[in-house]
Amino acid sequence: MRRCLTLLGVLSLLLLAGAARAQAGRPHIVLIVGASGEPQYADAFHKAALAIADAARTRFAVPDSDVVWLAEDTTRAPKRIAARSTRENVERALGTLATRVAPGDQVWIVLIGHGSSEGDSPRFNLPGPDLTAADFARLLAPFAKQSVAFVDATSASADFAKALAGPNRAIVTATKVAGERNATRFARYFADALATGAADLDKDGGISLLEAFTYAQRETARSYEAENHLQTEHAVLEDDGDGVASDKPAADAADGRLAASLVLGGVPTSSDPRVAGMVARRRALELQVADLRRRRAAMDSTAYWQQMETVLVDLARTAHAVRGMEGKP
Repeated sequence: MRRCLTLLGVLSLLLLAGAARAQAGRPHIVLIVGASGEPQYADAFHKAALAIADAARTRFAVPDSDVVWLAEDTTRAPKRIAARSTRENVERALGTLATRVAPGDQVWIVLIGHGSSEGDSPRFNLPGPDLTAADFARLLAPFAKQSVAFVDATSASADFAKALAGPNRAIVTATKVAGERNATRFARYFADALATGAADLDKDGGISLLEAFTYAQRETARSYEAENHLQTEHAVLEDDGDGVASDKPAADAADGRLAASLVLGGVPTSSDPRVAGMVARRRALELQVADLRRRRAAMDSTAYWQQMETVLVDLARTAHAVRGMEGKP
């Protein structure tokens, strides 16, 4: 029992420190702005997408080649929007990305616009035929060796969490239930979280998905309170693979561990191939820890702790080696 408690303490420290370390995998960002319906929404959606695209370029130093922006109206930023956000173009963009990413990379997919839900078929509204949650599940299948941050900032998006849940996937939805069908504000504040330093709680210069979610969730609620309006959207996050999202995720809770490790920016990845290789190994071990925790209920207790101890010791040694190679205490 004493060993188990010690391992739990080590595990908590390692996971809580995840967002403060160098990003482990190269980030790829896909921004998809759907059908707006009205000029006011078209303006708001474009502003949020532009803020995220600018943050990726200037704040997080993500190369333009690793940012794919699809939108309803390509004339709003013709040099930066890759194509119109039709179903065909979204499928093509994600299919192409699947051929380019490396194991351990991060894939951030952000949906901005309107959503709808008909029975058990939640969908993202696009110019032309929509994409359903089942469609996105199919499109995400090739990213099994990457960590995926999927942010559906649209209305009626709640059921995407259950439909897309899986290993190494963090799913954010702007609504807690499918019945929250009013236009959402979450995208605006999620963009603010990435564009400003306000969401950087650990002050490491990077923004984790968990930090961005927490900031956007809080600021969305504040905006309704400031206007004395009934809040019609409640964001949630799912990242332990069980399909049940939480409105209170945390780095030491069932939901929130993976999201805390998905970081944009922060200390840049070293150009030294030896360091980069060790960083990739550290990330792979962190994912093994998360996977073991997801499977704990189905495992024999002794086998679980034996495997966890092996991985944690390896993780601690690898993390120590990385810091030594980076010249850090």
